[in-house]
Amino acid sequence: MNLFARHLWSVAACLVLLVLAGHARGDPPRDAGERIFRQGMLASGEPLEATRDGGMRMQGEAAACMNCHRRSGLGARAGLTTIPPITGRYLFHPRAQNPDELDLPFVDGIRIDREPYTEVTLARAIRSGLDSEGRPLSYLMPHFALDDADMAALIGFLKRLDARTLPGVDGTMLHFATIITPDADPVKRQGMLDVLQQYFADKNAFPLGPTPRLRASRSMMFMVNRRWQLHVWELRGAPATWQTQLQRLLAEQPVLAVVSGLGGANWAPVHAFREQAAVPAPCPNVEVPPEEGKGFYSLYFSNGVTLEAQLMARSILRGRDGKASGNVLQVYREGDNGEAGARALAAALQPAGVAVSSRVVKANENIASVLRKAPKSSVLVLWLRPPDVAALGNGPPPAPAVLMSGLMGGLERTPVPAAWRAATELAYPVDLPERRRIRVDYALGWFAIRRIPLVAEQVQADTFLACGLLAETLSHMADTFQRDYLVERVEDMIERRVITGYYPRLTLAPGQRFASKGGYMVRFAEPDSTRVAADGDWTVP
Repeated sequence: MNLFARHLWSVAACLVLLVLAGHARGDPPRDAGERIFRQGMLASGEPLEATRDGGMRMQGEAAACMNCHRRSGLGARAGLTTIPPITGRYLFHPRAQNPDELDLPFVDGIRIDREPYTEVTLARAIRSGLDSEGRPLSYLMPHFALDDADMAALIGFLKRLDARTLPGVDGTMLHFATIITPDADPVKRQGMLDVLQQYFADKNAFPLGPTPRLRASRSMMFMVNRRWQLHVWELRGAPATWQTQLQRLLAEQPVLAVVSGLGGANWAPVHAFREQAAVPAPCPNVEVPPEEGKGFYSLYFSNGVTLEAQLMARSILRGRDGKASGNVLQVYREGDNGEAGARALAAALQPAGVAVSSRVVKANENIASVLRKAPKSSVLVLWLRPPDVAALGNGPPPAPAVLMSGLMGGLERTPVPAAWRAATELAYPVDLPERRRIRVDYALGWFAIRRIPLVAEQVQADTFLACGLLAETLSHMADTFQRDYLVERVEDMIERRVITGYYPRLTLAPGQRFASKGGYMVRFAEPDSTRVAADGDWTVP
C-alpha cells in the first residue's frame, strides 16, 4: 500500500470513529441549526444529505458537521489531515499576514491568510465546497443539500458556538471545583483533598505577571498566566437532593471544570448534573461510574467494579479445564458497591446459561457465619471490603474457586486469609505492582517532598494524575477556554501521557469515557505476602 493510500485509510478510520462518537453522546439539540450540526437532521425532520467528491453519499447522523469539526466546532486532527475550526470568529475574521495581527487564540487548523467569509460565501462553501476566495476545499469536505432556511439556521448556530462569556474564567483566575458525596470514605476524602490543595498551591506558587494579549500563534500556547482556585463542593443529605445542591453551588460560583472528586455507592446524580450543566469533569475517584457511552463531559480512568465483573466473567467461563463453570454464588454487603458489580457479573454470565445467585449481607451479620450457612457453589464471588475479607476465618473456603473484587478489597493488600489464598483470584483492573512502580513512584515522590501523608495510595495517585492531565491540557489550549474544547483536548492528549500512574495505558477515542479498559486476574504468589502473579496477559474484556 503506497503512502497516499495509507493516508486515505488513516483519515477514513479517524472519521469513522468520529461518526460513531457523534451517534452516542450529548443531550438532544435545542434548535434547527444545532440539530443539523450535531444530528444531521433538518428542520423538517428529514435527514441531512451530503455528497463527497467521487460520489460518496452520506445521510443523517453520518453527515452531521460535528463528526469532523467536533462538538466545539474548533476542528480536529484526523490522521495527517487537520480539520479547521468553523465557529464564527474563525470564519469571519479579517485577512492577516501575521498571526500577531489577530486577537484569536491558537487552535490547530486556523487559517488566517484568506478573505473573511460572508454568509453568502459560507453558504457556497457548505453547498459547493469552495472557500471564501472561490478555491476548492479539501476533498474531505462534503457538499450539503440545505435550503435557505436550514442554511441560515446552521450559520446562526456556528456564530453562537463562540462563547464570549467563559464560565469560571476571568482575567486573573481559573475556577475549578471538586465534588464529594456524603457517603465517601473519610480517609480517602482527606487524602484526595491533601493532593488537590497542594497541587493548586504549587500552581500558584510562582509569581505571575499580567496575562499577555493572546493571538493566533502557537508560540503563545504556554504563556497563559492565570491562578487556579479550587472550590470544594461537599454534598449533604439524600441523593435526590444532590443535583439541586450542585446547581445552586454552580450558580454561586461558576467553574470551568470539575477535577477529580470522590463518591461512594451512588455517583449517578453527580454524573447527571455534570452532563446537564455541561461541565467537564476529568476522572473522579468512583468505583461505580455510569455505564459506557452515557454523556460527553464526564471522563473516568476505568469502569470500576463493572470492569472487574467483566474480567471475572471471562475467568468463570474459561474455567480451570477450559469449560464454563457451574453455579455461582455472589456475596456483597447491603448498600455497598458490590451490588453493582454483582449485577454486572450476573448479566455477563446469563447468556452462557450459568446459574447465578446472590446473598446480601446485612449490616449486623457476620460474614463468616453467612458463608457457613450459604448454599454450595462451584464459584464463590466476594464483593467485600478489607474488614470482611479479614474476617473470613482460617478454615478452608466453602467453594473450590473464589473470586474477589480487588478494587473493594485493597488490590494486593486485600487481607485474604492464608487458607483461602490457593483457591482465590482477584480481579485486578490496574497494572501489576512491579510494572507500575516507576510511574507511581513519581507521584509518591511528589507526596513525600511535600509531606502529604499516604493514606489511600490509588486515590491519591489518581487525583495527582487527574490534576496533571488537566494542567497539560490547559497549557495547550492558549486562551480557548471553551468547555467542549477542553473535553476534546483531553481526548486527544491523554494517550500521550508518559506518567499514567496505576494504568499501563490511557486512551480515549471520541465517544469513549473510560480511559483504561482492561485488567488482570491475579493470585497471591505466597501465603503470607502481598506479591501477586497474573493468571494471564492484560485483558480487555
